[in-house]
Amino acid sequence: MILPFQTPAQIDAAIPTVTAHLAANRLLGYPTETVYGLGSAPTVPALDALSTLKGRAPGKPFLLLVSGRPMAERWGLVFTPSARALSSAFWPGPLTLVLRGGEGHLPEELRGREGGIAVRHTSHRAVERLVVTSDRPLTSTSANRPGGPTAPGPDRLVELFRDAVDEGLLLVLDGGVLGNVPPSTLVDCTGPVPRLVREGAIPRGELRRAAGRFAP
Repeated sequence: MILPFQTPAQIDAAIPTVTAHLAANRLLGYPTETVYGLGSAPTVPALDALSTLKGRAPGKPFLLLVSGRPMAERWGLVFTPSARALSSAFWPGPLTLVLRGGEGHLPEELRGREGGIAVRHTSHRAVERLVVTSDRPLTSTSANRPGGPTAPGPDRLVELFRDAVDEGLLLVLDGGVLGNVPPSTLVDCTGPVPRLVREGAIPRGELRRAAGRFAP
């Protein structure tokens, strides 16, 4: 199924259906401020289904979309001084932070090899509203096959994952066709000194201009 997800009326109409779909541990294809993503509720069964759909290598975790620092902290994630400074400067927006914590709140399958969980407050207004309304994080990974390009829009996403759509496992939100936008910038904030893992939509220089000594 594809649901329109662009105007306020379309977003309002879609959210109850999407919330029920995610609560059943089924999967979602949706736009973000960078690329189209695939996601799920933060549960072990949903993560297993998402890994199978994506063909993801074992042990490679997914990130979480949250509605802001208060939600992340409610789910047990820990903000270092650098994480607080960077999130204050760039959230909502294309900045992913790897944070400690989450034990007993989030599945260990979300945790990377170095012990952190990747989190972003998306600036895509419709997806942000979905996360706020459902009051729980949404997992996220790029909507592509391993090694292939990301789907620029809902039609290509359906082509890539047609069986899952036909089976009712994957619900796709039509947010239009996205431009060629870099992925989010990724900063590891699990230690005392932040580490730039991936320079994406926000360059290192911009991080340093906004957060000073708290930037990588």
